[in-house]
Amino acid sequence: AAEVAAELLERVVRRDPTLEELRALRVAVQAVPPALLRSRLGGHHLLALFDLLGVNDREKVSACVSILERLLQALDPLDVIVNLREELVKGLFHRDDSVKILTVSQIGRIVEDSAALIEILHSPELLQQIIHCIGGEKIAVAKEAIKSLSRIAQSQEGLEALFGSSLLDELRLVMATSDVVRYRVYELIVEISSVSAESLNCCADSGLITELIGELTGEDVLVRATCIEMVTSLAHTPHGRQYLAQQGVIDRISNIILLAESDPFSSFYLPGFVKFFGNLAVVDSPQQICERYPVFMEKVFEMAESQDPTMIGVAVDTLGILGSNVEGKQVLEKARSRFQNLLSKIGHQAKNAPSELRLRCLDAISSLLYLPPEQQTEDLLRMTESWFSSLSSQPLELFRSISTQPFPDLHCGALRVFTAIANQPWAQRLMLGSPGFVEYVVDRSVEPDKASKDAKYELVKALVNSKTIAEIFGNQYYLRLRAYLQEGPYYVKAVSTTAVEGAE
Repeated sequence: AAEVAAELLERVVRRDPTLEELRALRVAVQAVPPALLRSRLGGHHLLALFDLLGVNDREKVSACVSILERLLQALDPLDVIVNLREELVKGLFHRDDSVKILTVSQIGRIVEDSAALIEILHSPELLQQIIHCIGGEKIAVAKEAIKSLSRIAQSQEGLEALFGSSLLDELRLVMATSDVVRYRVYELIVEISSVSAESLNCCADSGLITELIGELTGEDVLVRATCIEMVTSLAHTPHGRQYLAQQGVIDRISNIILLAESDPFSSFYLPGFVKFFGNLAVVDSPQQICERYPVFMEKVFEMAESQDPTMIGVAVDTLGILGSNVEGKQVLEKARSRFQNLLSKIGHQAKNAPSELRLRCLDAISSLLYLPPEQQTEDLLRMTESWFSSLSSQPLELFRSISTQPFPDLHCGALRVFTAIANQPWAQRLMLGSPGFVEYVVDRSVEPDKASKDAKYELVKALVNSKTIAEIFGNQYYLRLRAYLQEGPYYVKAVSTTAVEGAE
């Protein structure tokens, strides 16, 4: 096969090839491992194929792109940049998106290699054109360009090249193209800033982060909504949070939530602003964030109590995030009766809302009720038990009825609620006292699909691994659960059949 490919390659390179010859070559190179092609591949072959990308025939260009994709894999990234620099620049300017994607993804390969990366940094024209690709029509081209640039910025030299020269002007030029492209540049800046405190400082010195933050308080509500997502990503790293706090951004976001009262368009951006605090609370400290920014908690409760399904959804997600650790649970517990009332509303929504919101309620309930074994103090167990009983007059029956519905995602969501409480003694007593519940848990026939079988298996595992289960459930049930666990999630009992003669 390597012989055939080499022969076809020679033929295509020598003269103006037909579409049939190019297609034959495409099939041949796909059949040969790139390593075998390497010894047969000369620089003149690649140059000739890159030249063919200039023909005015889309079918031929498409065949050449596939052939080059395969052949370039055989080459060392350093060879590609040293020998094909001009071709790559041309490829980035090409009118055909498939050629741009081929070139940009090659650059993505090159920047992974430290020796080849240095070569790229000495090619200002190439870097300039990658920046311009962010402004391209095709999102695939822009994504590849953002990926390559954020990779380049991971080295000290790369950072300096991007922010210390005329390239910053190029970035600004591209940003002026449109709102959408401006956000892509912000996305790149946030990605680069996440790498280290030093890279964040570089981005901050460029003034671009300040501009992003400025858009949070701008007039355009849709712009706000998009920018808060970027700022939320910035808050994922400790150095990012420190920067946002120092710049007074967290206070500013808190003020925007306060002023949202009087803004008829606040429903566009409020969800993002509230989620920002939810994420911040989990990585930082729920107690500190909620004490320092009381408006956040107030807003979450208000949204959860409202009639607007969008707002309820965001509030429920945020409560789930906030209550995912013990400190967050204790913050919620301080809002005593108001939170208990909210739980009964969430229980009601889990039963009656449209299915997407029901699912979000089930996930939040699981998150709120789960307690790791090492944190099961008497106080916290009393708290989760009272939360569970606030959800409905018959909470166990409520989730059991949801888990018997024919919708796999709701079915699994209800099983996850049971799994969340499975290691808590009060829940085990409830399960044992509920007629037929344990039978339901060990009944494999009620799980129609893989996801449900997996979810049921997680429930059984949580029960079996609990320290109190044998004592509360008694030996007979405990052994049945253990057998289920040992047989695995997909066990099917063999049915013995006896053939009866003459039954035909």
